[in-house]
This record gives sequence, C-alpha cells and structure tokens, in this order.
Amino acid sequence: MSARLPVRPAAPIADGMKLHRRRLRLGGRNHTVITLRPGTDARFSTNYFHDTWHVLSDWRGARLLGRLLWGLAFQRVPGTLVVIDLPFVDPNPFDASPGDPIVLIPSRLTPWSAAAARDLRRRLPLHGPGDGTVRWHTHGLDRLVAAGHKWQRLPTREWMDRVHGMVTFAAADALLRAHAYGVFTLGVGARHGMDYTDLAWQDGEVQVFSDYRARVSAARAARAQVLGGRALTPEAERLLWERGTAIRTAMARSHGAPVRA
Repeated sequence: MSARLPVRPAAPIADGMKLHRRRLRLGGRNHTVITLRPGTDARFSTNYFHDTWHVLSDWRGARLLGRLLWGLAFQRVPGTLVVIDLPFVDPNPFDASPGDPIVLIPSRLTPWSAAAARDLRRRLPLHGPGDGTVRWHTHGLDRLVAAGHKWQRLPTREWMDRVHGMVTFAAADALLRAHAYGVFTLGVGARHGMDYTDLAWQDGEVQVFSDYRARVSAARAARAQVLGGRALTPEAERLLWERGTAIRTAMARSHGAPVRA
C-alpha cells in the first residue's frame, strides 16, 4: 500500500498572506521576484481576443490578483516584480490552448527590458522555496472596499503585452492601486456569472467567471475529443466551443447548478 502525500491546506488570501521571494539576475540587473506558494489554490489563464490580452480566473483569483497589484504599488526594493508561474496557470477556458505565465511590474521601481524578460522566461517554472518567505501586506484595501470607495484613475503610463511568452502588465503606483481595487471587487453584484475590468486601456483586461474551473475542465475535454492532437483550425475552434458548452451544460445539470452561457 503506497503512502499518501500530505494534503496542504489552501493558503489564505488576506492581508499579510505568505509569498515566496527569489533573488534573480535578469538582463544584467538584480531583481526580487515574488511568486505564489504551493498551497495557493487560485488558478489563472490567459488568452488574446479582440486585440486584447486577457487574464482569466474566478472570484477567488480576482481577490488574489487584486492583493498582488495593491501590495506591488507599495514596494520599496528596486527590481521587485510578481510572477504567477506555470503551476498556477491553466489552459484557457474557451478552447484549452495553453495559458502563459503572468508578470506584474511596478514601472516606477522596476525597469523592464527584453533581455530581462528572456532571462526570466528561460528559468520558468521556478522550483523550490527560493530565498525565503515574505508577508504581502495590503493595508487599506479592505477598508476602502468596505466603504464602497469610488476610485478615480489617474492618467499615468501603463502597458500590457505578451513579452517572450509571458503576459506582462506594468504600471505606475497610482494605476496599480486603481486597478487593484477594480480587480479585487470583480464579481460584486455581477450578473450571469461573469465580470471584467480593463488593464492598460484597450490592451488588457481581467475577466472572471463564477464557474471558471468547470469551464477549464470542459474545454480540456472538448479539445481532446475534437482535436485529438491535431492543429486548431477556425472550423475546429467552432466545433470545440460548441462541444465545450455541451460538456459544461451536462456537468452543471448533473450537479443541479445553473447553466451559464
């Protein structure tokens, strides 16, 4: 009889949550790379649709992403960035194409170059606990959300793109805080099980689904049935979406859950 591996409890997504810290030399500069711990049960994916890069998740993922953006706006160590690494990235919930790692950069603190991006991508996925654990503080975020704060975005610079195989978002501190608030509150009052907010005007977006994980599972099953290892063509993509919807509908009905479009 084989021994069972211990089941790790889900890491809490709250002020002071624990994250890993790594010191990496990227593009000739020293960087502090913050990553999620193995106990984190939030999951994400990415895709490119309507000329816009999307980060995809569920309500829990939105809370985590919001805290990552908020805390990043208050960092003081030059070269700091956050990476949502491959173990936390799913195939996308539409056609199950592979998702990309996600990189979050405070542009005030961390200059970013193609060389740095290339060096980082070569090292992913990162293994082991790195150089220690940090407590990620998000002072003020919960209080502002509870107060129903209305956030006004300031006209500062931001960008979002896929750089060396990583969906990358960079912004100044004021915009990091504004986007953190918008992402953190996704799903509050949402109808039809979906909500979204922009990142980097017209270039990026965060989109969340209440049944995100079911969509990923259905898309994976549909891809295996429709493609069977073959290339994705426009006709196959249409069939894949239809098959994925049928699988997800059957899954929802078997659990007595509402079917989302």
